[in-house]
Amino acid sequence: MAVEDIAGSARPPVVLDLDGSVLPLGGERVLALGEWQEELRFACSRASMRRFSALLDARLPARHGPVLTGSGDFHHLSYPLLRRLRAPEPYQLIVLDNHPDNMRYPLGIHCGSWVSWAAALPQVSHVHVLGITSHDIGSLHAWENRWRPLLSGKLTYWSMGVPVRWARWLGLGRGFRSFDSPSALVDAFIDTQRRQPQPAYLSIDKDVFAEEVARTNWDQGRFRLGHALAVIHAAHEGGLVGSDITGEVSQYRYRSRLKRLLSALDGQPQIPGRTLHAWQAQQREVNRVLLSALAEVPVREVR
Repeated sequence: MAVEDIAGSARPPVVLDLDGSVLPLGGERVLALGEWQEELRFACSRASMRRFSALLDARLPARHGPVLTGSGDFHHLSYPLLRRLRAPEPYQLIVLDNHPDNMRYPLGIHCGSWVSWAAALPQVSHVHVLGITSHDIGSLHAWENRWRPLLSGKLTYWSMGVPVRWARWLGLGRGFRSFDSPSALVDAFIDTQRRQPQPAYLSIDKDVFAEEVARTNWDQGRFRLGHALAVIHAAHEGGLVGSDITGEVSQYRYRSRLKRLLSALDGQPQIPGRTLHAWQAQQREVNRVLLSALAEVPVREVR
């Protein structure tokens, strides 16, 4: 399906418009949710997530395409999108991300902690996080990672250039796959998919890409667009039960002092307005390419 055919799709994309960062694509359904930005952005309580999950149940159309959630500060919204799926068989979760998103966060759910929540869902058979170059999985941050999904064999990190010998010393080695290049990583992953095809949910955070592909306000990885498209193509065999895209760039000043502190600790920079618009325009073109590729993948029906 070509980009211009998205408007005519039986499953049009949905934008959860929390921060105004997703520029118009043509044919998408937009849910105006700006009043939730302060409560959800970066992190939220379990109670807030329950309320937002109920809102999604009420407002998302029964049949829809990929969901765009805006800034990568909202990547934890993949969790309620997964939780509401009632697939007839287990499915794998494939995450393209420069970070593991499996870090400890004691105050609820965080954009960097949601993967452990997803791995605990009974319908999720395995979680693959592809494209990590962040030192969040290095030895200095080993204790910050949630070990349970790694120990249980339900989570695999696919990384490049990060020393991860510590994982073997702690008995977590089977959850770590290390590679020298994005191409080697993607080739190895596609090989596993060919040998054991399974339905999948695909979540793409555009910070997995090199800066020249799509600029974000997080530290970024090494993927080119072709690497993401190869992973999407590999999903043809098992089909997709759903997908989402995040990693847009936007700016926001929190009313919460705690969130201002946490955001500052993560080193998110302020971006001049003209630069911000240019980055968002670049992101729109990447979104169009990703949506076109996702529209070609067979959809597995869910309730």
